[in-house]
Amino acid sequence: MKQIVIISGKGGTGKTVLTASFASLAENKVMVDCDVDAADLHLLLHPIVKEKQEFTGGKTANIDLKLCIECGKCIEVCRFDAITDDFEVDPIACEGCALCSYICPVEAIAMKDNKSGNWFISETKYGPLVHAKLNIAEENSGKLVAKVRQIAKEIAEQNDMNYIIIDGPPGIGCPVIASLTGVNTAVIVTEPTISGIHDMKRVLEVASHFKIDTKVIVNKYDLNEDKTEGIKSICKEENVDLVGLIPFSREVSESIVKGLPIVEYMENDVSEEITSIWQKIC
Repeated sequence: MKQIVIISGKGGTGKTVLTASFASLAENKVMVDCDVDAADLHLLLHPIVKEKQEFTGGKTANIDLKLCIECGKCIEVCRFDAITDDFEVDPIACEGCALCSYICPVEAIAMKDNKSGNWFISETKYGPLVHAKLNIAEENSGKLVAKVRQIAKEIAEQNDMNYIIIDGPPGIGCPVIASLTGVNTAVIVTEPTISGIHDMKRVLEVASHFKIDTKVIVNKYDLNEDKTEGIKSICKEENVDLVGLIPFSREVSESIVKGLPIVEYMENDVSEEITSIWQKIC
């Protein structure tokens, strides 16, 4: 079983478009959408939800007013001003640090699990999809990423699948690290722009830290071929495989509107290049 994660240093590079095409091209696989803060792989794979579970990823303080002696110590120590003068906790302001519960002399404050979102096991025409949705302004997305990856691995092992294809989140933060850990191959999608190159370098450093086999794809490479040459030079210096140059095509936007992976929508230079890239990664 091979785990492949598609990541990018910044959002909007075409990561999900590529993942959906890989899902169409690969055989005997399970897909995972690890961009739990802004999941969108379902827009192209059209899943039917088979199982839904709550995710608790943090804690919120709760004051038992029957026990509270209104000494005010919790208000004094709370750096987030989450406790009102009436000794009620604002769940949005509370960061779950639990200092108030430690300082309370009568143990009137308890830390309660906070529902942060949901995770799903769904079925698509391409195979199983494990995905999630983090509630607005909630944290612990790295923990939720680890959860959906764990479920996907269990499904893959139970069904003797060949691939786990992971649509990773952008950036270099906690969710990205949770998406990268333990994978066989990381595929970085970048663009021939200043910001694209800058962020590609950052995520390359993260993948290198975990000693993961890394490959690079330049999307819309023909919009600035000078910058594309710069990306080629960086890959050569870092000893990273540049496995594909995807040209710009308006048909990609059309395929997204139609809700189809580009390799299914039509045969053109983009779909041919993505097919070639998948064969190289395999």
